[in-house]
Amino acid sequence: MTEEAKPLRADARRNRARVLEAAETVLARDGVAASMRAVAQEAGVGLGTIYRHFPTRETLYEAILVARMERLIEHAPALREAEDAGAAFFGFFTDIVDNATRMRALADVLADAGMDVKAGLSEVGSAVRSAVEALLIRAQQEGAVREDLRLPELLALLGAVCMAAERQQWEPELRDRTLRVVFDGCRPHH
Repeated sequence: MTEEAKPLRADARRNRARVLEAAETVLARDGVAASMRAVAQEAGVGLGTIYRHFPTRETLYEAILVARMERLIEHAPALREAEDAGAAFFGFFTDIVDNATRMRALADVLADAGMDVKAGLSEVGSAVRSAVEALLIRAQQEGAVREDLRLPELLALLGAVCMAAERQQWEPELRDRTLRVVFDGCRPHH
């Protein structure tokens, strides 16, 4: 039985979460050459625990990418209820761009290892698209986003900005100026 098919016990879920958190810390410190042993030490678990959840480094990296995306979309329901729909929409767009910058190195490692990164993220990617669409519709209803902006164009803009952010390590000032230009184009012109 696979891990997805069988629910994890509470202690196994905690261990898995600790491993993912530790792996992010170790990767930030040591880069993609980080060892599974270093991750186990950081998490305070045995090496066997790591391999039980993540048989390869690549599966661990993929799980980190998925966990990051899941954390991103966890906030979407609250954003849909936010008082300022425009701020919620533009804030979520910014969060996605910031997340893309951090995820690039891991995605590159997975791609270099021959793993299909998009396949591993397809389900969570669909949830992100749904969240973006819901925030777009609400922001349009409140007049914060131009009415002729549709999801395909928005996703193209989002993808382009994410790609630019991934390709160069944006300093905050460049990121802010770029997002300001993109956001000005998304706002209604009266």
